[in-house]
Amino acid sequence: MTVAATVNQVDAGVLSVGYAEAGPGDGPAVLLLHGWPYDIHSYEDVAPLLAAHGYRVIVPYLRGYGMTRFRSDETLRNGQQSALAVDAIALMDALDVERAIVAGFDWGARTANIVAALWPERCRGLVSVSGYLIGSQKAAQVPLTPEAEQQWWYQYYFATERGRAGYEMYRREFARLIWRTASPQWHFGDATFERTAASFDNADHVDVAIHNYRWRLGLAEGEPEYDELEERLAEAPDIQVPTITLEGDANGAPHPEPAAYAHKFTGPYSHRTIEGGIGHNLPQEAPQAFVDAILDVDQH
Repeated sequence: MTVAATVNQVDAGVLSVGYAEAGPGDGPAVLLLHGWPYDIHSYEDVAPLLAAHGYRVIVPYLRGYGMTRFRSDETLRNGQQSALAVDAIALMDALDVERAIVAGFDWGARTANIVAALWPERCRGLVSVSGYLIGSQKAAQVPLTPEAEQQWWYQYYFATERGRAGYEMYRREFARLIWRTASPQWHFGDATFERTAASFDNADHVDVAIHNYRWRLGLAEGEPEYDELEERLAEAPDIQVPTITLEGDANGAPHPEPAAYAHKFTGPYSHRTIEGGIGHNLPQEAPQAFVDAILDVDQH
């Protein structure tokens, strides 16, 4: 199955969301969320495996990617964390999904964390690559060690107008560099990369990506309607739903150590390190391990 071959479109909140769906429509729902700079093809192998187990699998393009569009030209191309989580809830509402297992990596893991933390009644379980990723502008003001700061070079590059122009001009080259550094042992081919890179041609992609990283540093304003959610997130809320966190043994992207976040998961919880040279794009690099985590979290 090719996930992009099954893309549908639905109005959900401020977006018209392009999403792939697999499996029986009356099956238990699983919402799979991708990160930056990736797209729904990160779940190319995960989706049919879950569908074969009877799940209704929903894989949306995030705002600024692929076929997802803003419904109004007036809407801020906002990349702040709470906005993406509201997008996920709006999509669930639009598709009449009351509860789902929510799973993701990178931006998608953060979004899944927030759904689990703020709307636990909508989340049957959580699978999160790199664990607890909820942040705040205040927390982002704390300097890291020079070695750690170096890993975030692109965030500081994006804080400049040169960085915006560079990403606009070289978005494919940029993404390919991130893929190589974040997954140094994943030997993806040109066809695999290009299949995803087409999603970055979305007219809103650069604006959303730049806003996301500038907002984190307090260099871009969010939208007032998300202020209350961000206040709650700034308190680093615990996550009570059943959770399995995952980490690849060769993740080259910035990520916290599992021991640093285990206490944030107060319900049934376990962590798995996936071996074999697995990097940041864990669902695409180790699809069976990702599927196994979803099946197991659903047993609680």
